Amino acid sequence: MTTKVKSYKMLIGGEWREGLHSFDVINPQNSEVLATVPSATKEEMTEAIETADRTFRMRDPIPTHERIRILSKVSDYMEKNHEVFASIIAREGSKTITEARSEVSRAIQTIRISAEEARRLKGETINFDQNPGSENRVGYYQRFPVGVVGAITPFNDPLNLVAHKIGPAIAAGNAVVVKPASATPLSALKLAEAFVEAGLPDGYLSVVTGSGKEVGDTLITHPAIKMVSFTGGSVAGEAITRKAGTKKISMELGSNSPVIVLNDADLSKAVHACCSGAFSAAGQNCIGVQRIFVGRELYPAFIDRLVEATVALKVGDKMDDRTDVGPMINEKEAARVAEWVEEALVKGAQIETGGVRDGAYYSPTILTEVPSDAKVMAEEIFGPVVIVNPVGDLEEAIEKSNAVNYGLHAGIFTNDINQAFKAIRKMDVGGIMINDSSDYRIDEMPFGGTKGSGIGREGVRFSIESMTEQKVVCFHLDD
Repeated sequence: MTTKVKSYKMLIGGEWREGLHSFDVINPQNSEVLATVPSATKEEMTEAIETADRTFRMRDPIPTHERIRILSKVSDYMEKNHEVFASIIAREGSKTITEARSEVSRAIQTIRISAEEARRLKGETINFDQNPGSENRVGYYQRFPVGVVGAITPFNDPLNLVAHKIGPAIAAGNAVVVKPASATPLSALKLAEAFVEAGLPDGYLSVVTGSGKEVGDTLITHPAIKMVSFTGGSVAGEAITRKAGTKKISMELGSNSPVIVLNDADLSKAVHACCSGAFSAAGQNCIGVQRIFVGRELYPAFIDRLVEATVALKVGDKMDDRTDVGPMINEKEAARVAEWVEEALVKGAQIETGGVRDGAYYSPTILTEVPSDAKVMAEEIFGPVVIVNPVGDLEEAIEKSNAVNYGLHAGIFTNDINQAFKAIRKMDVGGIMINDSSDYRIDEMPFGGTKGSGIGREGVRFSIESMTEQKVVCFHLDD
């Protein structure tokens, strides 16, 4: 019996719309066609943007209490449909059903935090009389929405990263046009359904599906887009910055996250955290553990324990609650990972475990003796591969950790508070986790990096700050 493929519609200015053309959404585990989704044209993207701009300029702003109500209803809708959202995430992407459920819970929290931060969006009085001659001036600054936010999201967190764009944008009073990853658009469309059900006025949200090559430039360059919020790869991010001109930009461009394990570390804790951090979501995690630098004394025991933990991971059906690691997003990406590993092996690296590709699956892999000029050492692998190399001391570990053009998150395991603080001072990253792996994050904290890892910070309050403009008001009073 053939399962009927569902046809989805995209949301443009409050209207669910079919397209002239469509594309298939494929389950990477078995190449099953899950759904067909509209492939938007430049004209349809333009319509979405101009509808958002017209809505923002011509109607009264959504009052703060209404933004809070809408966002709260969205989170309630998501809670009620928790398993539906989780199933969509797991089927269209790489996550296991267990990981997908966790993402839904995080996305609910992201929307709820957005509702809370809408309440706290306020300005501050300014003491103008600190300047001689301004004794009769009083005033304040206030935050106003920028207008229309253009958001582009990746496949690896197809619900929560969309929530991180829409939630703060609506909380700040903006309109938002989202272009989700073509591999995983269904989660974004389901979230859009939640906003429609919650009563968000038409025009404030559009989710436009299709090829980035077809509609991406329109979203980036249209004059009505006042801010571009992008999460994705470095090459695409750099291209966007060139095209966006003077628009506001927020970018999270990935990483090559290091973790330092010093000789005094808690071995069991470090192994458990590094194994989870390296291989969750099949390694397709921007803050996933990619390079581990271990003190020479602890190195042999660490390798043995990490290999043992990695071999114990269950690779298989992502819809099975017992599965730890599912497929990568597609076979092409798994083949790329295999090529990078092979290049490292040619240059002298060793495989401790893994290194096997089966279609879109790539087995959790540990590499040792990896030279500094191997691609997997310098670039973001975005797959289930981790490097473990020994170091003589903390200084060497920090030097090697910093020797890449990324600086998103890092981790260090040590019981010496002085060593921890030295790492905090000297590691060139946006976040450092002490006695935890680099992939720890909560959705309220400022999230972003240095160097090639991006521009600005996400995390709801910090996104709202970037999605608003400060306006100073000053009254010159008579005596």
